[in-house]
Amino acid sequence: MKVLIVGGSGHVSGAVARAALQRGHEVWTITRGRRALPEGVRSLVADRRDLAAMEAAVSGEGVRWDLVVDCICYDLPDIQQDIQLFTRRTDQFVFVSTDFVYDPAHRTFPQSEEASHWATDASSAYGRKKRLCERELMGGEQAGMDWTIVRPCHIYGPTSELGCLPLHGRDAGLIDRLRRGEPIRLVGNGHFLQQPILADDLAETIVSVAGNDKARRQVLNTAGPDIIESRQYYQIVADILGVELQVEEVPVGSHLAEHPGAAPFLCHRIYDLSRIGRTGLSLPSTTVEEGLRLHVEGRLARRD
Repeated sequence: MKVLIVGGSGHVSGAVARAALQRGHEVWTITRGRRALPEGVRSLVADRRDLAAMEAAVSGEGVRWDLVVDCICYDLPDIQQDIQLFTRRTDQFVFVSTDFVYDPAHRTFPQSEEASHWATDASSAYGRKKRLCERELMGGEQAGMDWTIVRPCHIYGPTSELGCLPLHGRDAGLIDRLRRGEPIRLVGNGHFLQQPILADDLAETIVSVAGNDKARRQVLNTAGPDIIESRQYYQIVADILGVELQVEEVPVGSHLAEHPGAAPFLCHRIYDLSRIGRTGLSLPSTTVEEGLRLHVEGRLARRD
């Protein structure tokens, strides 16, 4: 099959490109051409803020893709550009959204894809923008182009920094802090439940959308197989490093008063996965222990 990825050099988009190549697909990427791409992709270079350049790059290939995946769509103009560019140019389109679209103060446990409250600018400007993109895509009548929306939770893997919770989310210094025996400061003592998903697992799910009729016009929670406390995430990392975990609690109330944008992290993030199970897509299966081992070893290898 022919697969086009908007992105291709990032944490998620690079994993999608590699997964598509491993399945034997022909793979194109659209990037600004500033970072290395997986070997074997056909590189299109354009800045997505330049619609004319994007149009020229896409139309110049003269290809109708079986699957287009946008991993870097963050705002309403981005999805409007996608609709303009790819309607009639692809059979299936995947939008990588986020679990931040759910209002953190009104979640259900487990959270289904349906909700009565959605992110606001006050609770998560990022989630609010992603939700606007979802609505634009769902409300359109894109001739000949079906869509699938995936809502991943915390995405981890060796191409990102470690850490899933304030004050140590995506913390480039986490390994060194743990090795020095320094306590890490976790809001709420890290007692928030979540279902982290390995980037490679998410990529396999996304690529398996191609040719899957049951995934058409579906919104899908996308999470890993394990539900853990955020504190346990850090404990697993410490165990892999062979060091003792020391935690200093940061009160939730005072942290939120100073950092209201942290609200989407400071809630339980657990999901009803029955809908994605019915689609027959590739389901994330890597345990947190194994995934974090790959993550830690990957970060150490990069440093070496």
